[in-house]
Amino acid sequence: MILQVSGYLNLMANFIDNFTHGMAVGGSFLFSWRVGILTTLAILIHEVPHEVGDFAILLRAGFTRNEAAKAQLATATSSVVGATAAVLYNTQFLEEKTSWIIPFSAGGFLHIALVSLLPELVQEECPRQSAKQMGSLMFGIAIMAVLTSILEG
Repeated sequence: MILQVSGYLNLMANFIDNFTHGMAVGGSFLFSWRVGILTTLAILIHEVPHEVGDFAILLRAGFTRNEAAKAQLATATSSVVGATAAVLYNTQFLEEKTSWIIPFSAGGFLHIALVSLLPELVQEECPRQSAKQMGSLMFGIAIMAVLTSILEG
């Protein structure tokens, strides 16, 4: 069976995505434990459905379940590499060397939300589906607000 190029492109994008998530986690722990825990939780909540979707993309591209699982595990290791890079890069001058990591990661999330998701939400014609999506968005914001208040207190 010939594997489609879309599977390999997805793996490459997933590798880069996981690397930047790892950098965000590593950099956020360098900033403070509270920010590190919040960043880790936010990324975990984001990654679970994302990885399931990536697994489905690999299956559609012709990967077997075993091959797709191994490929997903391989790309997940890039998050450890990213976190390690963020921590090792911090050998001196925390502000100068790592202050860009958190804004860079936040910008990536904002880009995805505004360029990929928002246009689809605006085009939604079914009011019920639109309300479910908006409710999910508000629920995610509420979860992060609750976690922030718990960890600050």
